[in-house]
Amino acid sequence: MNRFNVIMTAPKLAAPAVALLEAAGCTIHYMRPYPTADEVTELTRSIQADAILTRQGPVTAAAMDASSRLKVVARHGVGVDDVDIKAAAARGILVTRAPGSNTQAVAEHALAMILALSKSLPELSAAIGGGAWRGANTQVRDIAGLRLGLVGFGAIGQAVARLGQAFGMTASAFDPAGPAIPGITRAPSLNALLETSDVLSLHCPLIPATHHLIGAAALARMPAGAIVINTARGGIIDEAALEAAIDSGHIAGAGLDVFETEPPPADHPLRRHPRVIVTPHVAGVTAGSLVNMGVMAAECIAAALTGGIVPPERIVRA
Repeated sequence: MNRFNVIMTAPKLAAPAVALLEAAGCTIHYMRPYPTADEVTELTRSIQADAILTRQGPVTAAAMDASSRLKVVARHGVGVDDVDIKAAAARGILVTRAPGSNTQAVAEHALAMILALSKSLPELSAAIGGGAWRGANTQVRDIAGLRLGLVGFGAIGQAVARLGQAFGMTASAFDPAGPAIPGITRAPSLNALLETSDVLSLHCPLIPATHHLIGAAALARMPAGAIVINTARGGIIDEAALEAAIDSGHIAGAGLDVFETEPPPADHPLRRHPRVIVTPHVAGVTAGSLVNMGVMAAECIAAALTGGIVPPERIVRA
């Protein structure tokens, strides 16, 4: 009989991660996609969970209080904004994440959005599908020479910079804590970065200081015809301000893999805006990344429950 109960806040987990948890004596309890905080809390209580492997559901203080056996919350990914870190620290509950697990996948997704928007692929495809053809003024942009601005310069931001440079883009970054890398201009301020970015790509965490960091004032500072890409967290952008900036023509378009509320309401205007590419928070959801994220989270859970060593770089501190 298995000794531990582990909640997975999603319907599936990569087979290697399942095998790792089962070998450690864990029974996995799956949830529907995007369960509510109350649903996570109720399942935690009903099975007296020893661990929560969170991918699509929030883990609140209430969930932590629902099981006296809860020892670890492991994030299936890098961002931990869906976990109450301070509540976990106050209760002595370990929180972990999977750094580097989806770096290349997210960077590729960001670049794909940059290329598609720069070449007007959604608009041109829709026009041709509607029976139109090239007009006298139809043209697309050169990628080479575009100025790529990165907000946040961790592993993903660095990977996007490398991919952009391979296409002839110049790269600048704003990140007070990020490393200095040859060939990457470090902007002295966010405003300085905004003013020189034809493409702005977001790669910072969602914390109180970055909530709606990109709002009306920030968008107004960008060059006319700029593009905004967000594969980080939805709350970093003021979505109403972004919609207004695109409608005004100042911002040419946006690529959004994330929304402030996920999934966004069915009537959310950016879902179907003709100059916005939207994807359902899947930038890091590739076959390889799913295995990486699942295995790294499972390793942390197994170690925490069986007296092993959790790699220190995976531990999240309040």
